[in-house]
Amino acid sequence: MVNTVIATTDIVDKELQALRKNRWDAAISNTSPDNGNDCKATIVMKLLIQASDLSHTMQHWHVYKEWNERFFVACHSAYTAGRVDSDPSVSWYEGEIGFFDSYVIPLSKKLDHCGLFGVSSDEYLNYAEANRDEWVREEKAMVQQYVAKYNSEQ
Repeated sequence: MVNTVIATTDIVDKELQALRKNRWDAAISNTSPDNGNDCKATIVMKLLIQASDLSHTMQHWHVYKEWNERFFVACHSAYTAGRVDSDPSVSWYEGEIGFFDSYVIPLSKKLDHCGLFGVSSDEYLNYAEANRDEWVREEKAMVQQYVAKYNSEQ
């Protein structure tokens, strides 16, 4: 179970994402052949790990912005050091919108649905949606600020 739960943080693998979605759909509709308490407990554990992995996206805007910038700096540093081929500033803005739409907000809805965090689950969904909206309002200025700050510190 530990390996299964840790592997749940791999959000790049499309096959794993589809498998997780199918398991979730089966668990909440009670159509899974192995839909016992162990299956549901494993799904809840995976949700908990996924939520902790990107909890900054489901908190206040200032928390999200701080951790998003830190991740950007790490990715940009890897780019300038030649460890990755693509400049993250080119697709960061659009990437964050896609990340919210395809991963963060659906995860927040699952957390709310299963009541993992009680009444706070709804709060996490609200913050995720608000952060996505704020990111869109900021347009590409936020990424430009990240790049300017990064370049001034070098």
